[in-house]
Amino acid sequence: MKVALIGATGFVGSHLLQELLSRNYEVTALARSVEKIPVKDGKPKVVAVDVTDTKALAEVIKGNDVVLSAFNAGWSNPNIYDDFMKGSEAIQQAVKEAGVKRYVVIGGAGSLYINGKQIVDGEDFPESIKPGATAARDYLDVLKKETVLDWTMFSPAINMHQGIKIGRTGKYRTGTDEPVFGADGESTLSVEDLAIAVVDELENHKFSRQRFTAGY
Repeated sequence: MKVALIGATGFVGSHLLQELLSRNYEVTALARSVEKIPVKDGKPKVVAVDVTDTKALAEVIKGNDVVLSAFNAGWSNPNIYDDFMKGSEAIQQAVKEAGVKRYVVIGGAGSLYINGKQIVDGEDFPESIKPGATAARDYLDVLKKETVLDWTMFSPAINMHQGIKIGRTGKYRTGTDEPVFGADGESTLSVEDLAIAVVDELENHKFSRQRFTAGY
């Protein structure tokens, strides 16, 4: 399988790249700045691209079986909401122009529901990440209207960040619109196991035109 990975230098994207390469996928790794992407024996193919340049992006991703996007507009970006929406919609359009049918996106946990209410709308949701989380939620609504692409969005567990040091276990459970909670009452997943869950979905194709999540 040929995979175009967008955002390959980010926290999530770099782990997705490792997982893809470990399974011998043919990967084209894309990012704004590609110097940080490790290349061994010519793998992965590395391309620097601005995702908002739809035509340029479409040319780069043409011929792949799937586009996997871990695009992030930058958590410290004061214009993160608008930039996330603009970038995500540009990627979506480029995938269509490239003739790639399958499009898998990393979203956020904020769009998951607890007691019928999306997490991002909760009174205790951190203000510092609310604009980015709201953008990921609103982009899911955009995807739900997509009729050409075979899309999937992955929403991480609530506790999925650089402070989670569980590592790669290969054990996880999936859900759809509500967080997966463990026996401890927490919704947790390491970034390594996130990568496994997402690449497993590339192979198993269980969540066509829907969102899914995972946790322990």
